[in-house]
Amino acid sequence: MEQEYCPKNIEIYVQKYWDKNKTFHVYEDNTKEKYYCLPMLPYPSGKLHMGHVRNYTISDVISRYQRMLGKNVLQPIGWDAFGLPAEEAAIKNNTIPASWTYKNINYMKKQLKSLGFSYDWDREITTCKPEYYKWEQWFFIQLYKKKLVYKKNSFVNWCPHDKTVLANEQVINGCCWRCQSTVKIKKIPQWFMKIRNYAESLYNDLNQLKNWPEKVKNMQKNWIGRSEGFEITFNVKNNNKKIKIFTTRIDTIMGVTYIAISPFHQFSIYLSKKNQKLKNFIKQQNNANFSVKDIEKTKFKGINTHIFAIHPITNKEIPIWIANFVINDYGTGAVMSVPGHNQNDWNFAIQNNLKIKYVIQQKNIKDVNSIEKKFLSKKGILINSSEFNKLDSEEATKKIKKKLLKEKKIKIKITYKLQDWCISRQRYWGAPIPMAKMKNGKIVSVPEIDLPVLLPEIKNHFNSLNNSLDQKSNFYVTKINNKTAIREKDTFDTFMESSWYYARYTCPNFKQGIIDPIASKYWLPVDQYIGGIEHAIMHLMYFRFYHKLLRDFKLVKFDEPVNNLICQGMVLSEAFYQIGNNNERNWIHKSNVHIEKNIKGEITQVTDKKGKNVIYAGMIKMSKSKNNGVEPELMINNYGADTIRLFIMFSAPIESSLEWNESGVQGIFRFLKKLWKLSFSYIKIKHIYKKIDINHLNIKQKKMYHLLHKTIFHVSDDISHRKSFNTAIARIMELVNALRKFKLENEEDKCIMKDTLVSIIKMLYPFTPHLCFILWKYLNNNCFIDDEKWPVFQKKFLLKTNDILVIQINGKKISTIEIPNNLTKKEIFSYIQNDLFVQKKIKNRNINKIIYIPKKIINFVI
Repeated sequence: MEQEYCPKNIEIYVQKYWDKNKTFHVYEDNTKEKYYCLPMLPYPSGKLHMGHVRNYTISDVISRYQRMLGKNVLQPIGWDAFGLPAEEAAIKNNTIPASWTYKNINYMKKQLKSLGFSYDWDREITTCKPEYYKWEQWFFIQLYKKKLVYKKNSFVNWCPHDKTVLANEQVINGCCWRCQSTVKIKKIPQWFMKIRNYAESLYNDLNQLKNWPEKVKNMQKNWIGRSEGFEITFNVKNNNKKIKIFTTRIDTIMGVTYIAISPFHQFSIYLSKKNQKLKNFIKQQNNANFSVKDIEKTKFKGINTHIFAIHPITNKEIPIWIANFVINDYGTGAVMSVPGHNQNDWNFAIQNNLKIKYVIQQKNIKDVNSIEKKFLSKKGILINSSEFNKLDSEEATKKIKKKLLKEKKIKIKITYKLQDWCISRQRYWGAPIPMAKMKNGKIVSVPEIDLPVLLPEIKNHFNSLNNSLDQKSNFYVTKINNKTAIREKDTFDTFMESSWYYARYTCPNFKQGIIDPIASKYWLPVDQYIGGIEHAIMHLMYFRFYHKLLRDFKLVKFDEPVNNLICQGMVLSEAFYQIGNNNERNWIHKSNVHIEKNIKGEITQVTDKKGKNVIYAGMIKMSKSKNNGVEPELMINNYGADTIRLFIMFSAPIESSLEWNESGVQGIFRFLKKLWKLSFSYIKIKHIYKKIDINHLNIKQKKMYHLLHKTIFHVSDDISHRKSFNTAIARIMELVNALRKFKLENEEDKCIMKDTLVSIIKMLYPFTPHLCFILWKYLNNNCFIDDEKWPVFQKKFLLKTNDILVIQINGKKISTIEIPNNLTKKEIFSYIQNDLFVQKKIKNRNINKIIYIPKKIINFVI
């Protein structure tokens, strides 16, 4: 064993041992309790960033800990390999997406191995391989047969920069989630999956997820947008047509001043057949090509149909307007507009000079009829509502509901904001959609025997694809039932691949179907899933939906794919910039600035190497664009993988943001060097180990043993139940510091030191596996720690055998003294008065009174 801790010398050695012996390879074993720990699979962008390192370190610590508990642990890894960035990189670098992707995978795989993650590499998945996406195509065909997928001309979110469609979840504040370009609205034929069919299940089953963050569940609930309300039927004057509307505020029905219907509502289409003006308005909406941001500016355009609906209670005529703010796919595509108490209705009424009627009196407003330019959304007391006047909103709702139910003009109904999932993408680098169109226009699926449907081959570089991507090219011409058909050119949204990979990890080499029923039954559901909060809506929603589809096809069991979810916080780093000539921010790496601080450690001035002022942007998320990233590879080379792993787990609770601080990294490195030195010093000692008998230990030894077992108890609880890894590490550090001060005065002391070192190394193993592998090997005659069990605390050592009393004279502390905790009050006084230091202090002095506070204080009043 080397005297100094040198991570470079040990980490490669240990990693080679793990590779050679396939230490972390697993298979189904019904004699063991399984544990499936899954980090979200990475996109092979080229290099790991610290966000990756944090995610995968958390997963590996949990996996190694669960193995030490004796469980059969599956921790797989793979690559979410399709996607737009690979396509753009291929165009930019004059190469092909496959070459770029596999090159990145090879490099990132080396980086992952350098961090010592305990993956079963035999289960590695790469989603762009035909043997993976073949089964995705097969399952899509099964969904098509069950009418759970469909194709239609639809308004979609179109990213003009990436030239592809985005799902609703991928549009953030009117911009593309990936490139931040302003999203356009475009109408093109698209494939959809019927996620709305599962809206109720997706909503209700969140209650089963007891160990998911509440924030994630609330985000999903809000996105699903479940509304319990009423479907009300409005008759149309002089017409046998009826208009159904959905509302959650039936208490406002007496305030309806117009009906607004979508341009694509059936009644709109019906009216337009005989009205050219209406037809032109609908056509204008149908041919829309405007940005999502522009919608807000042009949202409240409409046209009066000059047709009237009949109010279901008052029987008064209500004008029907075709309005572009009404979404045809949400609710019924028609709304009863109450501009006095709804913002959209108010805006449309103001824009088109329509009547506004208030029917709810609110506490803070004396006269609602005197209000101008304001709508009132809160509930209150009904006014201007005939027979329902003076009722509060709750009571009015009951009475109006009862009345309309009796007249069969209303139904209780639930609606959702969630829209069907658009899964078509107009890009090359994705899994081909296995569908085709016959000459007669009929859409059919590709025969299953012809799966997988492969991508067009690129011979030299990506630009050579231009011709083959033409839908009329020979590549897309195929034969189905001996008849000519044109295959679908679009590819799947890449969220499809990441929605079922967790199940394929249980059987990555299974060739008889999409999922091996035996393997999936053993491993699923996932016990622990780890990933960022940014995936709360998109990935995790699709992930849960896909699982329910697989369940309904009897391919998996259980309602949900994951029992426990951890959303780790971001990694932050200091960022600096200067303002450029065009008022842009030019971000500067920390290594290129000079920082001055005051005595409190606060930054007072920052300059570049030329002495020009630099602006400090604070601690923000690490990113290439902000030039504040830290290369994991550089940190590993400088300090070793174990130091980086331990720093990441120690510096912040896993759900919180982690502030990257190299001085903190250096502190962790110093701690590991101290532990190495302590272990080296002990290993040099020649002695015969024997089992400790607690009854023959002195106070110093009992105190060390008590601290050891107390630490094991708390660290086990921190990791198992609280997921508080930073406090677990802090407790281990305290134990190491105590052991460094523990003087070896006899053979029992040496045995206690070994027992404590053994437990410390076991507890640190999930965090710093390379260092612990080597220390264990030298401490235990070439044995290997990978098969060791987690240390178990013993209750008898947790019980304190001594108390510490504060000794006072006239209320002033003179010392502390440790005494056995099983003594009587009389024995305690005798024990203290026989202490040499106390004897010296009270010698020849009259003791008037002794004040005793049990287990805390003895005060001699003189």
